[in-house]
Amino acid sequence: MLAYTRMKNFQPTSHTRLKRLPQRGSFDRATINAILDEAFVCHVGFPVDGRPFVIPTSYARAGERLVIHGSAASRMLGSLSEGIPVCVTVTLVDGLVLARSAFHHSINYRSVVILGVATLVEDEAGKLAALRAFTEHIIPGRWADVRKPNPQELRATSVLSLPLTEVSAKIRIGPPKDDEQDYALPVWAGELPLQMLAGARLADAGRRAERHVPEYVLHYDRRTKR
Repeated sequence: MLAYTRMKNFQPTSHTRLKRLPQRGSFDRATINAILDEAFVCHVGFPVDGRPFVIPTSYARAGERLVIHGSAASRMLGSLSEGIPVCVTVTLVDGLVLARSAFHHSINYRSVVILGVATLVEDEAGKLAALRAFTEHIIPGRWADVRKPNPQELRATSVLSLPLTEVSAKIRIGPPKDDEQDYALPVWAGELPLQMLAGARLADAGRRAERHVPEYVLHYDRRTKR
């Protein structure tokens, strides 16, 4: 039973255990994986020469690791490849929470914090696997259709791998929580849900060969990643 619990949940640490509103915290592996699989952008925090930097970038979850990619010349990837501690955050905004008082306005969200030390992926097979994960994370089915990276593109790309070991989620759902005396105020209160929806597709005007629109474009819905 204990082994199953360890597989099902991430183990809290002194760094990932929530101190404020701990009831919103989660270490459930399926919940955390679902957030990581739905979002597009992570923010990577790391120190360089005693100064903090936080950089937004794309990522993908590859099993029990997060892979982060970018230019081989970037300061972020160059710094992280040296084995320095990193903090990665991912956030999804699900709605606005409108209270009767300004103080109690909030946002419904799902977020993940990952702590650890990233390592550089140097072998060609590992880079290709990571780039496939990036592509499929953006839009499943795309990797099979596109030209694969050539050796020059692989050399120009750096990939970092961060183990999913020290991880936690924080989630807010539900209506506003007003002070008892404020419920009598004549002010509308409630939730305004927000969603990420695909707009009308725009074909590339520079195309030379007319091709059918793939099913994964016609029926793209990020909500199916939940």
